Amino acid sequence: MIARSYASLQIALIGALALAAALVPAFAEGEERVVTLGGSVTEIVVALGAGDRIVARDTTSNFPESILALPDVGYIRALSPEGVLSVDPGLIVAEGDAGPPEAVEVLRAAGIPFHLMPEATTPEGLDAKVRAVAKVLGLGAEGERLVAEIDAGLAAARARADALPAKQRVLFVLSLQGGRVMAGGEGTEAEGIIAISGGVNAGTGFQGYKPMTDEAIIAAAPDVILMMDREGDLAVLDQDLFAQPAIALTPAGTNRRVIRMDGMLLLGFGPRTPQAAHDLYQAIYGAGG
Repeated sequence: MIARSYASLQIALIGALALAAALVPAFAEGEERVVTLGGSVTEIVVALGAGDRIVARDTTSNFPESILALPDVGYIRALSPEGVLSVDPGLIVAEGDAGPPEAVEVLRAAGIPFHLMPEATTPEGLDAKVRAVAKVLGLGAEGERLVAEIDAGLAAARARADALPAKQRVLFVLSLQGGRVMAGGEGTEAEGIIAISGGVNAGTGFQGYKPMTDEAIIAAAPDVILMMDREGDLAVLDQDLFAQPAIALTPAGTNRRVIRMDGMLLLGFGPRTPQAAHDLYQAIYGAGG
């Protein structure tokens, strides 16, 4: 009932927004005004050569730097339909976790083509996502060229990983919540990029991003802790990380080994994933690894 009421109220705004948008110049036929929701989708659109068609993006879309000049319509999981519709989109391309569901319902009801892209945590999933974005943009040939470029980079990463005599165990720590470690388990983007980079995910026995018990962390025995490089309230300092009793008892804690990388580069599964795999490999094993 609440969702239907929310949708009804939002849909009532569509007519007014559409009237105002009628005064905005349209793109040429076949070149819709595109709103991209999700950093990896935005990067794919730019890599396909269609960056000039993007008229707005979400908060997680922060690469390339030029994209920051475009209007920000909000966080992908907390979208405001009014904000998205106010830029007069002709096409909305979003990552699969766009939300909340009521907002997605309103955007679909607006009559504007709205496409949710498949999520990716593996090289195969990344190829599928690129092809899906290319298809909705009518850029099939460009999509295949981008897939070939990405696959070449991932093949090089796979060759590096296969040549390792022994692999390091890596635990991705998303955050510390109430003194508990929130870690990346099976089926996550974190597990995917760790594998591509030649590591072994130490977060096993659970799906998704979940808290780990002290006993599980000690048993996981990670050689390295992997984290997103965050600032402000979301930052986790080394002293806070290694002050966790369980982490202190792991090889990573003993050797104070922690790697921090840009979150979208690390977990985005977009055109820069081969670069992320290379950078993470170097960070784990060193330039001579």
